[in-house]
Amino acid sequence: MSAAIKLGIAPYPKYLEQELRSDHAGETGAVFIYKGVIAVARLLKDQELICFAKEHGATEAEHLRLIEVVFEEKYRSHLLVPWRIAGWLTGAIPALFGRKAVYATIDAVETFVEQHYQVQINYLRIHGGYEQLLNLLIRCQADEIEHKNEAKLKAAPTLPLALRVWCAMVGSGSAVAVLLARRI
Repeated sequence: MSAAIKLGIAPYPKYLEQELRSDHAGETGAVFIYKGVIAVARLLKDQELICFAKEHGATEAEHLRLIEVVFEEKYRSHLLVPWRIAGWLTGAIPALFGRKAVYATIDAVETFVEQHYQVQINYLRIHGGYEQLLNLLIRCQADEIEHKNEAKLKAAPTLPLALRVWCAMVGSGSAVAVLLARRI
């Protein structure tokens, strides 16, 4: 990584600045999704779910750290408190209903994130430059795909209507969060 990008002082075009703002907000929310899962799983004494959330949460915390290295604080979203609360609730609520609900939720979130990162990866491949940023996004996306696939395997093959509605809300909420984070 170049020194400028490593220190987060490289100027980014407006599009990349907005996307990195949404990535930072999203990874912040992701860290808190797993904190919400862990909080409820501890109450329910569900060790399997605690282990799942700790492992995935550590990966998300690493993503957040890496994005913070390349993206200056002054450009980050001003809505980090709401992203933390929304993330925590997105993890805690399904955890109240058990592992299958958590796994389905993670599948929904990671499906959205995979596509979100792919748009940015495509942009960087087409426009060139920012090779280290491209590699970072590819790395993060690969981890998200791994999380999605693991969750999909653990979720029920068919979801009850209420859980399908919840997962659709999670996907739509993620899209709205990205729109807001790009701007605020």
